[in-house]
Amino acid sequence: MKELDYSRIGQRIRQVRKVKGWSQGTLAEKCGISMSFMGHIERGTRIMSMDTFAGICNALEVKADELLWGIPEPTEVSLAGMWDRSGSKDADRYAVYTRIMKSVAEIMSQS
Repeated sequence: MKELDYSRIGQRIRQVRKVKGWSQGTLAEKCGISMSFMGHIERGTRIMSMDTFAGICNALEVKADELLWGIPEPTEVSLAGMWDRSGSKDADRYAVYTRIMKSVAEIMSQS
């Protein structure tokens, strides 16, 4: 079993938060925790409860694997937004692309 690296988890949380353009205070408020505790989580100096972790995942709209292990899992919605499926040729390409990306995500999650 892989060992959790709380510093890396905190770095991933910070990275996603910054991509969203949120401050620590904004994310902390959405999760119902103090800004100080959020800072500790992002630095990996305090361990959060499962409830807090679930709240962070929900607030950031990411799957747990992405924050725990750094393995992004593409969703149908995110893939659909990357591809114009209006024509049949594009729809065929999109279907192939989707299968490839799901296979890659499965392979990466097994290593």
